[in-house]
Amino acid sequence: MKLHMHPVSTVSRPVLQFIADEGIPVDMEVVDILKGQHYEPAYSKLNPNHLVPMLEDGDFRLTESAAILRYLAEKTGSAAYPKDLKQRARVNEILDWFNSNFYRDWGYGLIYPQLFPHLKRDDANVQEAVVAWGKEKSKGWLQILNDHWLGPDRQYLCGDQITIADYFGAALVTAGELVHCNLSAYPNIERWLGNMKKRPSYDKVYETFNGFCASTKGQPWQAI
Repeated sequence: MKLHMHPVSTVSRPVLQFIADEGIPVDMEVVDILKGQHYEPAYSKLNPNHLVPMLEDGDFRLTESAAILRYLAEKTGSAAYPKDLKQRARVNEILDWFNSNFYRDWGYGLIYPQLFPHLKRDDANVQEAVVAWGKEKSKGWLQILNDHWLGPDRQYLCGDQITIADYFGAALVTAGELVHCNLSAYPNIERWLGNMKKRPSYDKVYETFNGFCASTKGQPWQAI
């Protein structure tokens, strides 16, 4: 198998960390998204979405981070994707919640329009409104994550055992570090992220991302 990815990519990192933790034999192919390689003809032919990650397993290609996590977990029989119908449904529910609700406002409302020129609105008033909306909506989603999905007792999103939802969710939430969000108002989230950051794979998988975050420090971000 081969994974086309970039280590700074928010949605590549959950797959990279899961692969590292599970010891899955996967070849890594870096697609330099910071230099636009994902728009070059060679990659565009493989993935016309112009996005990473993308998994190749023989002649089978799969895009979308959450789908790749499910596929790899199912293929390897990982306990991180439970076989029990209700437990698996809960994992799927949380994956969909992050994708459909949280990430829309957090990533594409608050963080990325500030960080990436191609997502910044040309009109300053529109840009300000987009980021303000994303910030307020994100506060609501963070509160739900803190109080409902995690609560005061859960070590991981579905209980005391890690699932693929944790890999995916942690990567999305830590994207806030790019604009230096402070999550101290959400102690259950901070505890959960601490558990993810203690995993032996974390420092290596997140090394490039952490360097990128360091490079954005001190700028006038709108942040939580």
